[in-house]
Amino acid sequence: MKTSASMPKTIDEYIAAFSPDVQAILEKIRAIAREAAPGAIEKISYQMPALARNGNLIYFAAFKKHIGLFPPVQGDAKLQREIAPYKGEKGNLKFSLDQPMPYELIGRIIQARIKEHEQALAAKAR
Repeated sequence: MKTSASMPKTIDEYIAAFSPDVQAILEKIRAIAREAAPGAIEKISYQMPALARNGNLIYFAAFKKHIGLFPPVQGDAKLQREIAPYKGEKGNLKFSLDQPMPYELIGRIIQARIKEHEQALAAKAR
């Protein structure tokens, strides 16, 4: 288990802890998330990279055999069918490191998650 002294404090530190091939994947996902959520703040939350704007929008993380994307997304039936093969046990998404990374799909997932978040904020404000 990592000690608090070795825990990353920034997304750059988090990404630097991985092999160059995983670093490239994480940087690409980070860029996709930044583009989808301009003005969002990058941070480490739950020991994972996160983007926040009026609350946490999206988390992504590297694991031994996959890249994880959190939290689960809802809505859009077509998107739900497309992400079904990647669903983990709690609805989180797992993208295998031994398969091509579906960056375009990841971008649409992030956009859907941001839309969900904004709709929840609007409903809460009412």
